[in-house]
Amino acid sequence: MYAVIGTGGKQYKVSPGDVVRVESLEAKKGDTVEITDVFMIADGDKISVGKPKLATAKVTVEVVDEDRGEKLLIFKHRRRKGYRKTIGHRQNYTAIKIKEITA
Repeated sequence: MYAVIGTGGKQYKVSPGDVVRVESLEAKKGDTVEITDVFMIADGDKISVGKPKLATAKVTVEVVDEDRGEKLLIFKHRRRKGYRKTIGHRQNYTAIKIKEITA
């Protein structure tokens, strides 16, 4: 059994027991969260596809870890003007463990 869920503007194919690193969620380590943005569920030969989401489906996940991605450097400049600007960015991520997929 697997499902396609959406969180943080991205879609992930998940199965029970998987650990997935997603964009930051509003939850603490150890919390249980229900994700209702489920686009597809496949169970053996039975496949359910939403238009765009399945109304009653949900995926129960547990927050395993919170961390940050590697630093990205953004460099801006204007030629011949002496203007330079360096900006750094680190994205927050949440590692979640898939507990249950409910159709």
